[in-house]
Amino acid sequence: MRRVLGLKEIIIDGFKSFSERTKISFCNGINAIVGPNGCGKSNIVDGFLWCLGQQSAKTLRASSMQDVIFAGSLKRKAHSMAEVTVVLSNENGLLPIEFQEVAITRRLYRDGESEYLINKQAVRLKDIIELLAHTGVGKEAFAVIGQGKVSEVISQSPQDRRTLFEEVAGISHFLIKRKESERKLE
Repeated sequence: MRRVLGLKEIIIDGFKSFSERTKISFCNGINAIVGPNGCGKSNIVDGFLWCLGQQSAKTLRASSMQDVIFAGSLKRKAHSMAEVTVVLSNENGLLPIEFQEVAITRRLYRDGESEYLINKQAVRLKDIIELLAHTGVGKEAFAVIGQGKVSEVISQSPQDRRTLFEEVAGISHFLIKRKESERKLE
């Protein structure tokens, strides 16, 4: 039986439409976020992917990375930074880290400075990618299937589909290590 990583909560502050600190808790089993068009459902998915390392503003439905910082409204001031924290349960030891709960945080400031943290300790993006590499969760993972992803998977090239299957099978971690080793040998 394949071990599964548990999503406990997402904390969003100043990211896209979230002007106030918002905490969304998840229970075991199936969870659903429902609401009318324009209420921010897709921004939750974008925040999750952004926190786990997504570098493409286009993928996040923004024209530049600074666009993910709350820009203000008639009644609310613009934020100076965006922050998203994804809290994962590691009780089954799937992540190679000695914590039962792992909080991954990403911050982006208006001046372009960015920070990544694991359990409030500064880390590199590479550390987050390596931590999540064999779990099926990450910026390119299909643990989250957002708007338009189903049709994208169906219309993918065979090579792109292979990448998907490698991620789902949990072998992408080894492929990343292999590419890194080959690069070092060159």
